[in-house]
Amino acid sequence: MNNESQRLAHQTMAFVLAGGRGSRLYELTDRRAKPAMYFGGKSRIIDFPLSNAVNSGIRRIGVATQYKAHSLIRHLQRGWSFFRAERNESLDILPASQQMNDENWYKGTADAVAQNRDIIEGYAPKYIVILAGDHIYKQDYSLMIKHHVDSGADVTVGCIEVPRMEASAFGVMAVDTEDRILEFVEKPKDPPAMPNDPDHALASMGIYVFETEYLFRIMDECAADPDYGHDFGGDVIPRIVKNGLAVAHPFSRSCVRTDNEDGSYWRDVGTVDAFWQANIDLTDFDPDLDLYDTEWPIWTYSELTPPAKFIHNEEGRRGHAVSSMVSGGCIISGSQLDRCFLFTGVRTHSYSELKGVVAMPYVEINRKARLTNVVIDRGVTIPTGLVVGEDPELDAKRFRRTDNGICLITQPMIDKLDL
Repeated sequence: MNNESQRLAHQTMAFVLAGGRGSRLYELTDRRAKPAMYFGGKSRIIDFPLSNAVNSGIRRIGVATQYKAHSLIRHLQRGWSFFRAERNESLDILPASQQMNDENWYKGTADAVAQNRDIIEGYAPKYIVILAGDHIYKQDYSLMIKHHVDSGADVTVGCIEVPRMEASAFGVMAVDTEDRILEFVEKPKDPPAMPNDPDHALASMGIYVFETEYLFRIMDECAADPDYGHDFGGDVIPRIVKNGLAVAHPFSRSCVRTDNEDGSYWRDVGTVDAFWQANIDLTDFDPDLDLYDTEWPIWTYSELTPPAKFIHNEEGRRGHAVSSMVSGGCIISGSQLDRCFLFTGVRTHSYSELKGVVAMPYVEINRKARLTNVVIDRGVTIPTGLVVGEDPELDAKRFRRTDNGICLITQPMIDKLDL
């Protein structure tokens, strides 16, 4: 980070949109918002954009919460309470229902900012970066802010390159060779291709940089439109594309990588399959996301736990793990783990066999269980002898089984079993 980028970051406030449920995660978000989902052993998804902001030099942060916010707010209070007002630092938690009006819930992404306008203006940041709170990636926002200033843009939109026909799930940009956005369309059936690359499209990451004064001015203009949908992607950005200067910022220009990382890592873990795959990928010999990067740490709430323990060394009852990650507080008692990811405090008992298991905190797996390709919600107790992953029809009757064969297991599902 050079001095100019650092100076710009200090003039910037990050506003994180963290109110979404993530309905495609089904029961995993029955009790928590998607940004509060566990990831990578000890982190939550929200920790990635927040860590990016802090590591980029941004010290003013607001987090807008809405759906099932308690778990998220508790995590922020425990893990992100190190900001000091006397150093001009702040982290504001902004629940939707705090404003006194007839409709307390945020009507859309832009409305979340509008309802907190007085708080933002109280800090008087020159720039504001709007962030989605539910993606996994490492990015130096200061480089994107500098690009915004150098280009003279009214808005700069973070974007990733995706195969063109996969882009229909995103907001997609048509750009010219100078990165100017010519068109911004939400979830198009026929996404526009990148210049000189007909097979790829530029998809929005849900990251926007504005001058704060300009943002509120353009939002006031949008609010006068009777068809205003209170959304950045659906309303604010298209208006700027039409009437102002909108510039695309490819993620590759500010992605943070170590020598062990190839390409630009960005994941939306918004489905059970994607969540399972992203966690299991971390067990690879050379994973695409380097969690051991001390130069760009992922800050989080770290529970005080003892180291993981492996016990018993008898034939058929040996506590061991292969190509797996095991978090603090875990006890692997006479169990076999193959390509598994165990979060904090998981206990596995003798003769159990686990393959492709992603177990969230404080799961207990009793004796002789055989589990293959499963995601287990926090605090679930797996009964003695339970077998999952070997009979697709039976699995689909008892648990939520995806088309790719990943089974999601929650405690209510276990409680309904006739064992």
